[in-house]
Amino acid sequence: MTSRSSTPGLARFNTLEEPAAAAALHEACASAEWARRLLAGRPYATVEDLFAASDAAMAELTDTDLAEAMAGHPPIGRPKPGDPTSAREQRGMAGASDELKAEMLELNLAYQEKFGHVFLICATGRTGDQMRDAVRERIGNGPEREREIVRTELGKINRIRLARLVEEEARS
Repeated sequence: MTSRSSTPGLARFNTLEEPAAAAALHEACASAEWARRLLAGRPYATVEDLFAASDAAMAELTDTDLAEAMAGHPPIGRPKPGDPTSAREQRGMAGASDELKAEMLELNLAYQEKFGHVFLICATGRTGDQMRDAVRERIGNGPEREREIVRTELGKINRIRLARLVEEEARS
């Protein structure tokens, strides 16, 4: 995938009928507003343009939009059954000890009780220990600070998923 010019996958995404493109974007991020903004920006000349549009849309999401986006993410350590995306992204927890899994469950519950939503982190490439350490650190944040961290983490996740989307579109 090149960021300087259009890829076959990006070209295909640009020409998808709107319902199909919306469905593909919903798989990347559950925020309807984020998807609406990305759809409105088509066609994208480069993958970097798509990423920039994603980042700009993420920066403009309201708290309600962020909550909608977060609702599409399962708790760390409990990927959605039958969902290869969440299983792949949370691979770092797959080999975790029972003790670490139990600790993550407790931390997830405490985090959710404090902030009202799942602990969200770009888990791709992180170990179970790294994710545990992150929730331990972030649980001490205030709501406004945590909301901005969540926005950043969602942006990272969206970029990974968009890259995968245009790669998959190229193979189709």
